[in-house]
Amino acid sequence: MHEKQICCFLALIVSGATACQKAAEPAPASDTTQTVTQSAKPVETPAGSPSATAPTTTATSATPTASLVDLKVGDPAPALTLTLQDGKSVALASLKGKPVAIYFYPKDDTPGCTKESCDFQRLLPKFKSTKAAVLGISILDEASKAKFAGKYGLKFPLLADEDHAVMEKYGVWQEKSMYGKKYMGVARTTYLIGPDGKVVKRWDGVKVDGHAEEVLAAVQQL
Repeated sequence: MHEKQICCFLALIVSGATACQKAAEPAPASDTTQTVTQSAKPVETPAGSPSATAPTTTATSATPTASLVDLKVGDPAPALTLTLQDGKSVALASLKGKPVAIYFYPKDDTPGCTKESCDFQRLLPKFKSTKAAVLGISILDEASKAKFAGKYGLKFPLLADEDHAVMEKYGVWQEKSMYGKKYMGVARTTYLIGPDGKVVKRWDGVKVDGHAEEVLAAVQQL
């Protein structure tokens, strides 16, 4: 009887140890792959829902718009009043009764614009002998004009059209392109206005070399 109790006691100890061993073993890994695969399944949008029917929009930048004015020979020259390099102002109407050569140039003190302006200055005495006035117009302010005129000894009026309003009236504020990019700028253009205030001649796409001489010749033929 005593031996039977001892055997039962030993069996109880062995069964308890086996249960502890099983409890200490790690639980088998769950099938996370299946769960992830199912959760990654795309969600379909029912037809007719806002996200399905809303149009796709793409942001676009504003495209420069070229001037629509096209002055022709015989058209009245648009009125203009602008500030000179000395801070005073001049109106085209005040020059009526004499020929006026107006050359629009892109920028003060750049190579092409400097040569063009210096050529008009060189021929200024001959323009004056015909009673003709010479006006140069570009976008920079009167301080820039004063510096430009002082540096090269330009004695005729240089007018500041900072907001390019006059250039638009004369059709010379146009779309340009450089390195594939479009922008608005001054097209090098010259007008000869007759004593009656009408356009006598217009030069587009001006090439600087010999241009002042060509304008003088046109003035002398009036």
